[in-house]
Amino acid sequence: MSHVYPPISPSAGAQARPRCHALIPCAGSGSRSGRAGPKQYEWLAGRRLVDHTLDAFLAVDADQLAGVALVVAPDDASMSQDDPRLQVLRVGGASRAASVHNGLRALVQAGVDARDWVLVHDAARCLVTPQQVAALILACQDDEVGGLLALPLPDTLKVAQADAGVARVAATLARDDKWLAQTPQMFRLGLLEQALAAAEAGGYAGITDEASAIEAQGYRPLLVRGSAQNFKVTYPEDFALAEALLRLRASAAAD
Repeated sequence: MSHVYPPISPSAGAQARPRCHALIPCAGSGSRSGRAGPKQYEWLAGRRLVDHTLDAFLAVDADQLAGVALVVAPDDASMSQDDPRLQVLRVGGASRAASVHNGLRALVQAGVDARDWVLVHDAARCLVTPQQVAALILACQDDEVGGLLALPLPDTLKVAQADAGVARVAATLARDDKWLAQTPQMFRLGLLEQALAAAEAGGYAGITDEASAIEAQGYRPLLVRGSAQNFKVTYPEDFALAEALLRLRASAAAD
């Protein structure tokens, strides 16, 4: 496997500050999107969805973010490495968790230090901004655990129960302490790889994001307020909303 980023070389008598790397799983099929092919390669506002995502991370200053690793399926030839900070890793797995785990292992094999931070981000969250990525790094870089972008739950939360084939409300939950998890999620490479390794034998059951793997090891990730625009393009109607917001941003930037 090709080298990804140079490993940390601590100076004599001092430990170099851990660096940050982005890891973007991009091997999913997007079965809920209603599209014929993988949603990450659908065109929005003149570019592929994943290209907008990559643009946001590659716009972060190199002093804050050393590089970006994109995890795609082994037979995926859609992506090229046009930017020196971008590395395409063809090690995608059968699930998102497996793709992230394989990507982390590839970084370790390439010499990235286990003490470094890794920001895992959904390829389908194409509206994330460089400012949001930088804010997460700033909030977590001195934290013992790491954390994730998230939003306090704005809506009333209902528990559903099936009744004659239809869903009915079984209960209403208090929302005061509820947050909607987003990405990126930032943790130490070594800690996150170990957390996913612990879940691997069980098929990563219950691991819906990186924070859940860290929580399963007894840690409490930091919640860093994100943005409602940083949503995951999942359903057919999400594409139109994402395209409208991307075009609005482009228009504002051109003024």
